[in-house]
Amino acid sequence: QVQLVESGGGLVQPGGSLRLSCVASGSIFSFNVMGWYRQAPGKQRDLVAYITPGGSTNYADSVKGRFTISRDNAKNTVYLQMNSLKPEDTAVYYCKYSRKAYDAWGQGTQVTVSS
Repeated sequence: QVQLVESGGGLVQPGGSLRLSCVASGSIFSFNVMGWYRQAPGKQRDLVAYITPGGSTNYADSVKGRFTISRDNAKNTVYLQMNSLKPEDTAVYYCKYSRKAYDAWGQGTQVTVSS
């Protein structure tokens, strides 16, 4: 079992920045894919970005050029740096661990972008 704990969410004005962190613990294997997803009220949960064990990344079109995903394997931590935030980025952000057929999710952290 893998446990994930997200942090770093909060209220920020449009144009501002936040950095989310996700710490993994438990039976962690090195060769895993880590990702960030988000879910706004009344909408489905969508992929924001993911990063492979080798550091390759992929982003949703809506966040390209504004968000950066990174990982520190020694700390079992994945980050999401969010810049130039917009009101439409408001959502609960979830961290996801994937390895072969196994997935684990964090409890989510709220990000609200509002003036």
